[in-house]
Amino acid sequence: MVATQLGSRDLGQGKMDRREVVSRVLSERGESLVVTGLGSPSYDVHAAGDHDANYYLWGAMGGAALVGLGLALAQPERRVIVITGDGEQLMAYGSLATIAVAKPRNLDIFVLDNEHYGETGMQISHTGRGLDLAAVAAASGFVEAATVRTIDAVASLSAASNEDGPRLFVLKIRAEDTPRSLPSRDAVFIKNRFRAHLDLAPN
Repeated sequence: MVATQLGSRDLGQGKMDRREVVSRVLSERGESLVVTGLGSPSYDVHAAGDHDANYYLWGAMGGAALVGLGLALAQPERRVIVITGDGEQLMAYGSLATIAVAKPRNLDIFVLDNEHYGETGMQISHTGRGLDLAAVAAASGFVEAATVRTIDAVASLSAASNEDGPRLFVLKIRAEDTPRSLPSRDAVFIKNRFRAHLDLAPN
């Protein structure tokens, strides 16, 4: 895999179907813990199959990557996957620096990038105006960062999931209004289910 000193990579051309992308990312999740950004990433992960190891964030815009960091540090033997959107990751721009400094080896962040703010009316986001989140992650010190545009390339990322992190992948998807697949809105239930999966007592 390409290290940060070589910069980020851009794999392929075009844009992908978001549900197909998420399904492929999670197809070999094994015992991984999954944190979702608010809005469409939560719907996409739920559509791929609900799981006790899914932690859906209904709010806290910008929180997904840092929740993933906390889990990765607390559960160093488990791979932690964050699936979030470009708008949410832009809200937490500085989190990339914090994650790079913390150096969690078991953290992968997948940014579903449709270059729009899908939850607020499909306004063009910063990535739609040329901002390269993979380049930002690479410059911050991520072990690997890439922009991915083909399903075959997504499959290769899952196959390399045992590589050292942190890693960030920007998955270029089409800007579409996809039907919602809604996980439970009961945040206490989601929290306690997740804690029970980790053999932790509810609180």
